[in-house]
Amino acid sequence: MITHAAQDSLERIFFQSARTRLTVDAGHACEIVPVAARGEIGPSPEIIVLTIASIDFRIVLLLQFADDEATRGYYAVQGADRSLRESAMEIGNLCCGAINQQLVEHFPDLGMSTPYALSSDCMGYLSELDPQSIAVYDITIESAARLRATLCVCAQGSLDFVAQVADMQESAGELELF
Repeated sequence: MITHAAQDSLERIFFQSARTRLTVDAGHACEIVPVAARGEIGPSPEIIVLTIASIDFRIVLLLQFADDEATRGYYAVQGADRSLRESAMEIGNLCCGAINQQLVEHFPDLGMSTPYALSSDCMGYLSELDPQSIAVYDITIESAARLRATLCVCAQGSLDFVAQVADMQESAGELELF
């Protein structure tokens, strides 16, 4: 069971992480809208998958980047010779890392996966993870780049915490050692 306080905390942590890490510049506009349906956001042949795992729970972050000119153009700023997939994996990893940093304050036994890509057809099997919570958000950055984030939480027991969402420092992508 995931308490209302824990769900609210996870949403606030995700929103802050998305606004500061899914954007090329933390000052860019980032609109996050909860959605009821879990369909695709357009021609997105794959999803980027990241996982944060604890002894008692697992968070799976699934990112679908719209494969359109505006989204590719926005993320091409990061590196002209990188594909959208490479940029999406790096940006997704930064976002997941920011979530992890906020959660480690409450759960010191966290581990985080490296990003990997799956076919977007796999979204139809999300229920196989037996999640206690699934939240889906459409994200628009600078009125151009579009992506969909699905935050799936699987808990073996009760999950209850209240996060004080701290301001995150801008990071140059340095490696954090534990």
